[in-house]
Formats: sequence, C-alpha cells, structure tokens
Amino acid sequence: MALTRIGNPALADVREPNFRNIIFNGDMSIAQRGTSQASITSSQYLLDRHYFNISGLGTWTMSQSTDVPTGQGFASSIKLDCTTADASPAASDYLMLQQRFEGQNLQYIKKGTSSAESLTLSFWIKSTKTGTYIADLYDFDNTRQISKSYTVSSANTWEKKEITFPGDTSGALDNNNARSLDVDLFFGAGSDRSSGTLNTSWGSNVQANRAVGQVNLADSTSNEVYITGLQLEAGTSASDFEFLPVDANLLRCQRYFQKIDGSGSNTVMTIMHAYSSDNAIGCFPAIIQFRANPTLSTTGSFNAWTANAGNRADGAIALYSASTTQNGFIFTRASEGTLSAGNASGLYTASAATVLFDAEL
Repeated sequence: MALTRIGNPALADVREPNFRNIIFNGDMSIAQRGTSQASITSSQYLLDRHYFNISGLGTWTMSQSTDVPTGQGFASSIKLDCTTADASPAASDYLMLQQRFEGQNLQYIKKGTSSAESLTLSFWIKSTKTGTYIADLYDFDNTRQISKSYTVSSANTWEKKEITFPGDTSGALDNNNARSLDVDLFFGAGSDRSSGTLNTSWGSNVQANRAVGQVNLADSTSNEVYITGLQLEAGTSASDFEFLPVDANLLRCQRYFQKIDGSGSNTVMTIMHAYSSDNAIGCFPAIIQFRANPTLSTTGSFNAWTANAGNRADGAIALYSASTTQNGFIFTRASEGTLSAGNASGLYTASAATVLFDAEL
C-alpha cells in the first residue's frame, strides 16, 4: 500500500534541533557575565562557555558584538580587540578562544574505538589580519591532540570556515562530568607551541606542534577578530548552523554558570533565618542542576532585614560548604549584630549586586 505524507509541504526541509552541535552558545547570544570586558591580560569567560585563554600576548577588550555575517540568521558575535600589542611573543605565550566539554556528553563519537567518528568544525570569522590560523582538538583525558590550519583570505570580511578532523581510534574519553575534550581557535602562539611541525593527525601531544604557522593577532592595536556560528558535529561535512530557542540555549549554559541579579538597591534576593544577632542562613535553589558543586562569588553589597524591617545591616554572604550540592546552596551571612535570633530575615541588595555560581570545567 502506498504511503501518503501528511503535513505542510513548506516545512518539508526544516530540521528540528537535535543538539547535534557539541558547542554551547555557538551563536554568541548568551552573556550572563556581561557584554564587554576591557583590559584583559589573563584568562577568563565573558560570553557563556567561551573561554578566552591568554598568557602574555597583549591586552584585549572582549565584547558581544552585533557585527554578523549578512543573511545567515545570527544576531551576535564575539569580538576580540587588541588594545596593547605584543609583536614579539615570549616562547610560552599563547592566545586562543577555547571551549571545554564533559566526557559523558561525547560518548557517542566513540573515540578510542575502531568506529570513532570524524568531527567537523565550522564557523564564521572576520579578522583584520589575513594569513594562516590554527584550530585544534585536545584530548584532556589521554593527552592527545590534532591541529588543522585554515586561511583568512580577505581582511575585514566575513568568511565561513569548515574543518574536518578524522576520528581518533586511540584514547577513549572518560564517561563522567570532568573535562575531556577542548576545541581551540588560536590567535597567537610563542615558540613553545609553534616551533615544530604541525600535528595534522591524532597523536600524543607535542606542544611545539600545536600552532605552527599561526599569525600573531597581538602584533598591532589595529587588530581585531569576530567569531560566530561556531559548530562542532559528528561527521565529515558541516550542516547548517543549529539555532536553539533562547531558553534552551540559556539552560544549557546554566549547567556551568548561574547569575542571580539584583539590579538596584532594596531588591529582594531570598529569605533567610537569623540564628544569632549577627548571622543568618538562607538558600538558593539551582535553576538547573550544575555540572558539579559550584563556587560562589558576589558583586556589590547586601543588607539583611528582620521581619519588621526594623533592623538592617550590611554583611557578606558565603557558601555553607557542607550543604552545597549541584541542586541548591545553603549560605550564611554575617552582619553587624543587629538581627534577632529566631526571626525571619530577608536578603536585600544594598546597591546593584549579583550572586554568581560557577561550575565551569
């Protein structure tokens, strides 16, 4: 019996997202930490999951930009702008944009078996500096690595790049929530990482073979680079970029970082219980389960008020480590001795303040 397809023919070629993109936040749309950071000389995150990994190569401003390739559906890119140049890198210097992955999310690529999948990396790049650039995969579990070169042909022009890495039949990735695989886009490297022969096949890591031929994007304050549409997927060819709904994209990022934002003074953050005149205890439930127990940091300052709002005092908050889990956090707050033991207390912002939970790899 013949089968008849039922549905809207206009949707016949529309593929539903299936999380084929291993990269998180590849469209650069999620920026919980902020949209711009200047005077960067040490490694850090800005846009979610994208780690700016730097040692010694200049000073940079990193930002979320609206400069994107025309007609591709992107609204944001990550911009790296050199503000202090370093035209003569020291041997140990390096500069790269990196993303790190849990091994348990990558078991399906079958690394370390005879059926290991090839991986294809694709992205859009716009750079002031033409020449040879290096992308690599680094197996953190087995200290194995592979590099591929690509060329930026035209300055200040959006170009799409596609790079295929063959499957690695050696070195299985651990099936856990720890760091197993890195994707690196190099923008500069000293001789420690560039003095050998480019390692274009999987093998034991030799640092000198990782970034051979890489241009130095830090050699002029005129240099800047934009990246968007970053995608890594199983297979030997690149598919169209997989756009996710903003809520799904954000939730995936919140496995690694969550921000509770108090935008001004007297913003209620949560309820606490005072157990002495100068201490209270409260909790924050996780928005989504963290990868691992997070660390806590804060910006701004906080007040604790009693139930009748008669007492208030500034103080710091800290995780109560014995009761911190991947699903929620109990914290204590020290005040100035104006609380009443046994009373309810509220945690308020004394000014614009944030509570930050970090479980990045």
